[in-house]
Amino acid sequence: MAERPAFFIRNEKVVSEIYSFEWFPGFAVSQKQKCIESLHHAIKKTDESAKPLEISTKSKETIGTRLSAFHLKLNNYALENIFQSAKVFEHGVPYPDLLDVLPREAKRDERLRNSGELKAFRFENEDFPLIPKTVFYDFIYFTAVKNTFAANEINTILQYNYFTDIEFNPAKSINTQARSAAMIKLLLDSYGYLPDFQKNDFIQYHREHILSC
Repeated sequence: MAERPAFFIRNEKVVSEIYSFEWFPGFAVSQKQKCIESLHHAIKKTDESAKPLEISTKSKETIGTRLSAFHLKLNNYALENIFQSAKVFEHGVPYPDLLDVLPREAKRDERLRNSGELKAFRFENEDFPLIPKTVFYDFIYFTAVKNTFAANEINTILQYNYFTDIEFNPAKSINTQARSAAMIKLLLDSYGYLPDFQKNDFIQYHREHILSC
């Protein structure tokens, strides 16, 4: 058995619950998809109206795959590269050269662990705080989706009400594309479109509506 969260909307907030499900070991896509089906079955057992969507490259749904952080780009860079290159440390400025390596290499760069305490994220000459915990990741995800999808395309997400990311383990990491996708649905539910948020407006919205697990 394994445990993973699913993200959904309750009282105009993105929240999460942990679900136990049967885990199918192995790295093959087919094994990952069995895990996803098992997780989604566990969700449906608690809510008959549940329509879960996996947000990852392992998703069987086209919209779930397209909303994967590995497929989304911002300013022609992968989100992982933007996230890692934006980190401002106690003993080191951001490392913009991380934009030009493979996402996996950017995440593993030793300087990210040897530059002291993380102080902020710097993106397009603006600094983002560390609190709320996921605000910067959610902001670049939101911006990438807004810049990538036409209105009729992103509205497909409204068919779903639970969002999962089979690789995300909250015991090991904080950010997940599943939470970000649930936020996109909440914004579409609330506004009917994705608004033009400035940094401070987005941070305030995040404080009021996005709950970290």
